Amino acid sequence: MKKKYSFITTLLLSATLSQAQTADSVVVKKLYDATLSHGQSYEWLRQLTTQIGGRLAGSANAAKAVQWGKNVLEQAGADRVFLQDVMVPHWERGAKEEAYIVVGKQKITVPLLALGGSIATPKKGIQAEVIEVQNFQELRALGKEKCEGKIIFFNRPMDPTKINTFEAYGGAGDQRRSGANEASKVGAIGVIIRSLSNTLNDYPHTGSMQYATGVPLIPAGAISTNAAELLSKTLKENPKTQFFFKQNCETLDDAPSHNVVAEIKGSEKPDEYIVVGGHLDSWDVAQGAHDDGTGIAQSMEVLRLFKELGIRPKRTIRIVLFMNEENGNRGGIKYAELAKQNNEKHIFALESDSGGFTPKGFGIQGAAASVFEKIQGYKSLFAPYGLHEIERGGGGVDIGPLGPQGTVLIGFKPDSQRYFEYHHASNDKFDTVNQRELELGAASMASLVYLLDKYGL
Repeated sequence: MKKKYSFITTLLLSATLSQAQTADSVVVKKLYDATLSHGQSYEWLRQLTTQIGGRLAGSANAAKAVQWGKNVLEQAGADRVFLQDVMVPHWERGAKEEAYIVVGKQKITVPLLALGGSIATPKKGIQAEVIEVQNFQELRALGKEKCEGKIIFFNRPMDPTKINTFEAYGGAGDQRRSGANEASKVGAIGVIIRSLSNTLNDYPHTGSMQYATGVPLIPAGAISTNAAELLSKTLKENPKTQFFFKQNCETLDDAPSHNVVAEIKGSEKPDEYIVVGGHLDSWDVAQGAHDDGTGIAQSMEVLRLFKELGIRPKRTIRIVLFMNEENGNRGGIKYAELAKQNNEKHIFALESDSGGFTPKGFGIQGAAASVFEKIQGYKSLFAPYGLHEIERGGGGVDIGPLGPQGTVLIGFKPDSQRYFEYHHASNDKFDTVNQRELELGAASMASLVYLLDKYGL
């Protein structure tokens, strides 16, 4: 009899699971159908990028973006929208940079951008011989004897053999973040880096750098990958080649700003929170489309889809437009700090900050084995939409500070091959984003939120 009951129980359980999965597949399809037929993410992205544009933390455009985000989320039907105060760094680029390679009497103009957080050069700029290095070890081996009074040129490219371009970016990022400190230690008067891009073009890519305590401050800029190739070739032909650059940036006092937070109140467990978000700020040199206007538009679309389709979440869903991811992560830190102070239980957080390209899946961080396996169990529901990668890793800078509070962190993963053509560069514009790819990403995120809210972790 035991075997008979066991068999019947198994059949009943299998039938129940099958019915549940069928019902879930219907909801997932509705989410995709709604955003692909009449979604709002692409229009919202157009407004943010073309009507406001670059929005570095502390700037007037960042303030405009905060008010825009608040208005849009209210109009989308959020149950509650509020602003979280946050003080952010305020760095300004100033007048356009100038740079050229100097070979004898010949001057070859090259594109350059000051790195975020850098000091300015003297008003007349700086000019000196160039020392090319690949890494910090090579620089230290040369020492003051060869580097003092020179401009250090870090020319280590992103590794082209890495299929995941974010891995290649991470492997090359130390020269941007800390190159000025290491160059200063050996007596250099300035530093230039090869832009962190896996494409040869004429767009320099900016990004943040930090000065170390007790090290003399020297100016730092990034030249385009084509310019880096040219400078390297010129140095091989003429080791006495010089470089000139002038930049006019400055760091001002911290400025007041805000995270924008919108809620759909949970129907059964309103004191458990699910965060979906991206960062509202961008670098100043472009429209900030892929970084991270797409993540902002997709996150807001999640809220709109739930409201339009009448999906009542069990838990409270928060859409968070974080401020200051690019040069400080003050918004992410402040949000986690307030969550801890208010004793809020955050179940999981989902971030989109990898561009608006074709969805591939999700990266999961901080989940127990059973939770990870549960999320992987949704693969059959995602498969018809091309989401095949549910893997360990991921998360995001903005949601990272929630991790120590026990929150499972999930990063939305689109295809990464084109992202670093635009990342932190002046060509990161609205017209580089494909509407269908953007909308597929929004529906993917909404589907995962629906499933994790319904079944929990």
